[in-house]
Amino acid sequence: MLEPPVRILILSASIGTGHLRAAEAIELALQEQDANAEVRHEDALRFANAAFRKLYQKSYINLVNKAPQLLGFLYNYADKAWTNQTHGIAFERWNSTGLIDLVHEYKPDIVVCTHPLPADMISWLTCKGAFSAHHAVVITDYDINPLWLCHHYSRYFVGIEETRQHMAALGYRPELLKVTGIPVSPEFAKPKDKLAMRRKYGLDPQQTTILMTLGGLGMGPMEDALLSLKELKSRAPIVAVCGDNDELRAAVEQSAQVVARVSGNRVNCIGYTDHMDEYMAASDLLIGKSGGLTSSEALCKGLVTVIVCPVPGQEERNADHLMEEWTAIRCNNLPTLAFKVDSLLADTEKLNLMRQKAVALARPDAAKDIAEEVLNMIANSTVKAVHPTTHQCRSSIELSIA
Repeated sequence: MLEPPVRILILSASIGTGHLRAAEAIELALQEQDANAEVRHEDALRFANAAFRKLYQKSYINLVNKAPQLLGFLYNYADKAWTNQTHGIAFERWNSTGLIDLVHEYKPDIVVCTHPLPADMISWLTCKGAFSAHHAVVITDYDINPLWLCHHYSRYFVGIEETRQHMAALGYRPELLKVTGIPVSPEFAKPKDKLAMRRKYGLDPQQTTILMTLGGLGMGPMEDALLSLKELKSRAPIVAVCGDNDELRAAVEQSAQVVARVSGNRVNCIGYTDHMDEYMAASDLLIGKSGGLTSSEALCKGLVTVIVCPVPGQEERNADHLMEEWTAIRCNNLPTLAFKVDSLLADTEKLNLMRQKAVALARPDAAKDIAEEVLNMIANSTVKAVHPTTHQCRSSIELSIA
C-alpha cells in the first residue's frame, strides 16, 4: 500500500511583498525536491474578516508613509526581553475561525510560516491542544523582534548567526535554530551574464548601471530619492522599479525627466516585473530600502547597496547588519545621494571589495536548505511540544471553535 503524500502548509501574510516572496521560494524548492508532496501556500489574512484585513494592511502602509518614526517607536517598544505573555490576541479572538478551519481540514504534517501573524496563531493552537503538527518559522529579516517569537515551534530558520545566538539567549533550543539565510527564488542562484542582461533590456553594455527599487506599495519618498540623482556626475543609466503602483510610477516618471535632462543619464521606469534577478544581474549598484528579501536578492547577485529611506525598525536593523558586513553604505540625507554614489563608483578598489563581501555573505540556496530540513523533519522527527524555557503551557484553557 502506497504511503500518502506528505502535506505541507505554508502561511504568509500580504503585508508588503517580502513575506509572500519568501513563501513562494520555499514552495518552489519543496516542489523541486519532492514532486509527490502536497504543498499549499496561503495568505493568512485571506482568512480574516475583510474589515480586519484592510485595517491591518492599511495601518502599516500609512505608518510608513505618514508616521515612520511612530512605527520605529512601536517596533523598539516591542523589542524587550522575551516574556511568556501572549501575542496577537486581537487576531486570535476575532479572526481565528477561518484559519482554524483550514488547518483542521487540510491536516498538514508541517506548517511553515513566513510572517509573525500566522506563526503566533499556530503556536496558540498548539498551546491549547487544538492542533498537532511540526511548526517551522522562517524569519524574513536579519534581526529578531519579539513579534516573531512563538511559544511552540519545531524549527526556526534565521538569516544570520547573531540572530541564532540572540534567540538561544532568550531560551530557545540552539539545535532547533538553523542559520540558512533568508529564502529567495532559485532564479537568484543562477549565474547570468551582465552584458547579455544589459543588452536584453536595452541598456548600454559598457556603462555602469544603477538599479533603484522604489517600493511597489509606494512606501517612502522614493521619487525624491530619484530626483536627487540629477546631480550625478557619473555616466550611469538608471533602472527605476516602481512595482504594481501606477501613482508611484507617474511620480517617478516626472522625476526621471528632470534627472535625464540635468545629468544626461537615461532613466528607465518599469512597473511590476518577474525578472528582478535579471535586472540585478545587469546592474552594478542598488539604491533602495533594506528589506530582508530585496537585500538578500542583491547579495546573491553581488550588488552593493546604497540604503535610503529604510523603514524604522526592522529595515534599519537590516541596514546595520549589511553595513557591519561592509556590503552597503547608507545615505541619511537625500541631497547628498548623488555625491555618495559618485564617490563610491569612483573608488573601484572599495567597490570591488564590497562586491566580494556581498557574494561571500549571500545565501542563494536558503530556500533549498529550508526545504530539505522541512522534508527531513516530516520523515524523521516526532511531533512534540517544544517551547522556550520561560513558557508553561496553559492546556486547561479551552478553545472555542465556531
